[in-house]
Amino acid sequence: MKLAPPRGLRPRLIVAFVLVAALSALITAALTFRQARSTILDRTQNSAVHDLRLQIDSLAPNLPADPTGTDLRTFARQLDRASGSRGWHTAVSRDGGPLIGTARDVSGSLRAATQSGDTSFYERVEHADGPRLVIGMPISYTDRREEAEKPSGLVAYAVLSLHGERADISALITAAWAGAVPALGFAVVPALFAARRVLRPVRQLRTAAEKITSGALDTRLDVVGKDELAALTGTFNTMAAGLERDDAELRRMEANARRFAADVSHELRTPLAAMAVVTDALDEDARSGALPPDTADAVLLISDETRKLTGMVEDLMEISRFDAGAATLHLDDVSLRTVVHKTLQLRGWREPDEVITELPADEVRLRVDARRVDVVLANLIGNALRHGAAPVTVRATVTRESLVIEVADEGPGIPEQVLPHVFDRFYKADAARARSEGSGLGLAIAMENVRLHHGTLTAANRPEGGAVFTLTLPRTLRQEEQS
Repeated sequence: MKLAPPRGLRPRLIVAFVLVAALSALITAALTFRQARSTILDRTQNSAVHDLRLQIDSLAPNLPADPTGTDLRTFARQLDRASGSRGWHTAVSRDGGPLIGTARDVSGSLRAATQSGDTSFYERVEHADGPRLVIGMPISYTDRREEAEKPSGLVAYAVLSLHGERADISALITAAWAGAVPALGFAVVPALFAARRVLRPVRQLRTAAEKITSGALDTRLDVVGKDELAALTGTFNTMAAGLERDDAELRRMEANARRFAADVSHELRTPLAAMAVVTDALDEDARSGALPPDTADAVLLISDETRKLTGMVEDLMEISRFDAGAATLHLDDVSLRTVVHKTLQLRGWREPDEVITELPADEVRLRVDARRVDVVLANLIGNALRHGAAPVTVRATVTRESLVIEVADEGPGIPEQVLPHVFDRFYKADAARARSEGSGLGLAIAMENVRLHHGTLTAANRPEGGAVFTLTLPRTLRQEEQS
């Protein structure tokens, strides 16, 4: 079973701290073990070489000048009896000849080394019975005439067990593990403490960031210390102060812009109403032929532009009411079929040449603000006719809880880069178009009216081509939800 890596900064810090502690303890234990093992073995072999040298120096003078095999065997037995607690087994070789005595397993390399020099040699070997130390020590005699030591050709070999030393080393390993395991356990405590100290400012930063995300831009943190986290906290405070300052400026500019739009639209409404009355009267004269042709064309142009300007002003006033929170619902029980057909009749859209309606056969009653639903449908259908292609299909489906109306056209669809912005105010897909027939607020006003009804409005492209707007409204709306 594969274990997943720890998630979160806290467990990772604790795991890293424990791993570092474990690695440090392991390295320390390994170095200590290596040094202690070398010390134990070196002390044992140095002591054994010293004791063997003492025994040889004590017994060798008793050997005859030309010792026989019996003499050498007696000498080896004397060395065995003198081993004491070491319990070594010895053997003697003369001029590289066979070993005489109880010692075995003396390697050829050790024998060759002792024959080539006058110093002691040793080696540690593994045996079936355990580790052993093998010592080779040349025996010299003193030439009294020259008062110097000369090689005798004799070499004594001693083989002793290192079982006791191995037991000591094993006990050392056990003691090291016995100390390392609790140390690792205790390492968790400082790890938890260190993780807490490191993560406390991180948690505070996260909490402060969440507060700023929720809109509390006046959130600040106390800077404690002079480390990297303190510097990060100071940077966070600077960022928060900048965000608060920019947000205040943007709110001020937005409020000024909304107030300007509301004031301008309100001031324009009265003169535009008077102009509309005059242009309507002139329209009748222009269409009846009472005016010269050039004058009639100019009058019709002015009348058309006045109506457009009046529509733009009305849209600006409507969006200003939404921004000010002054828009309210006037609910009534209405028929879905009546609302849809009234929208078409008021705008002069013909069925089925321009608009095709697919409505439920049964009578569907809704509790909505009929005027605002009419504004939504008019904007969606008008937008489909202007930017798409006729016929536009208005399809309605009803459930127990909601009404879903789809407005689909036969045009090229909405470019993918435009889809996220179709409900933005004054957004134009083509920046080169300096002027358009609408105010650029139609779909934005439609979205605000849908939100006022606690519904949803989305835009998408159909797989078979063309754009589709989907309007979803609850079938019933409580009176207290008028806000």
